[in-house]
Amino acid sequence: MGTEKIAVVTGAGGFIGGHLISSLLRIPGVRVRAADIKPLADWYQVFDDAENHAGALDGDVRDFAVCRELCSEASDVYQLAADMGGMGFIENNKALCMLSVLTNTHMLLAAQEAGVGRFFFSSSACVYNAEKQLDPDVTALAEADAYPALPEDGYGWEKLFSERMCRHFREDFGIQTRVARFHNVYGPHGTWYGGREKAPAAICRKVIAAKASGDHTIEIWGDGHQTRSFMFIDDCVLGIRKLMDSTVLEPINLGSSEMVTINQLVDIAEDVAGIKLERRYKLDAPRGVAGRNSDNTKIKRHLGWEPSTSLRDGIAATYRWIEQEFHALGAQGSNAAIQGMGTSSFSHGAKAIPGDGFLAESRFLDTWRQGIPAGYGSHPPVRAGG
Repeated sequence: MGTEKIAVVTGAGGFIGGHLISSLLRIPGVRVRAADIKPLADWYQVFDDAENHAGALDGDVRDFAVCRELCSEASDVYQLAADMGGMGFIENNKALCMLSVLTNTHMLLAAQEAGVGRFFFSSSACVYNAEKQLDPDVTALAEADAYPALPEDGYGWEKLFSERMCRHFREDFGIQTRVARFHNVYGPHGTWYGGREKAPAAICRKVIAAKASGDHTIEIWGDGHQTRSFMFIDDCVLGIRKLMDSTVLEPINLGSSEMVTINQLVDIAEDVAGIKLERRYKLDAPRGVAGRNSDNTKIKRHLGWEPSTSLRDGIAATYRWIEQEFHALGAQGSNAAIQGMGTSSFSHGAKAIPGDGFLAESRFLDTWRQGIPAGYGSHPPVRAGG
């Protein structure tokens, strides 16, 4: 026990958090302390051999008292907790995105107080200056392109501010912070419907729904010419661990440099599915910046590595998992829940997902009901370990 390291993962019930915990549990001598505001039944993956802190009273890291308990005697902190989702959520729920500053501030304070050795913060490519992303044929974004600051409104500003918090906590208090700017992470065991899903999962779901329904059309947000890069989850987890073990002090891109248009992303999903669909473009939908790609010069120089999973291989794995989930949902008698899955939406001013607010009972208040994703809690998480 004396040589055991405690690694804290917040946002543990989320997509990236679940995969990261799986990786950390395979390291000898590492004990994982996992926390998420969601009830344990709503975590994407649950590991019985981790120390799980779930729900509004035990896993809400907006609460400084919870952060203190989590950081006690910890060696490393991986701060992934945030209220976020795809572009539909980000553009319509800027206040909720900004409130994630509470999770980052309180976890930094508690980690510094507890003498935590290293602190990882998951930032985002949304911190980059929007004026450098006006053309689909974008020049890949280097780390210096975050300044002068003009990030994504709401979500991007919060991430950029929290990056600065990490820097100043390191400079003033000595805590070793590490910051990665994620570029569109995707893969199995993630959000795939309900409004918080990102483009790869949404496109896979729409193709699956079109194939299952016989309505061979697909709705695409924007004109399909906007460009992005997408990083497979295995590369993301490996990059986090490499960065955490490194001496890199400044924020660094963690993303694939394989840039595609959204139309090309649809091409790949169609190819995996063995189908061609008629495309209908929703030009008034949230679409984000015109172009974004990751300049990996710095990560290759510092770590001798960059994400390398091809989009074709990653989408194939993601498609297969979502297809299984889609048909399982229908088989469970939830056909009503999968109707309309060929489209995506998220309401303006949505509320936080359960445990919604600071008290467990607040989830039953009318003011917290709006915007909870359809089907929330409808299927059990994957359990592993133990």
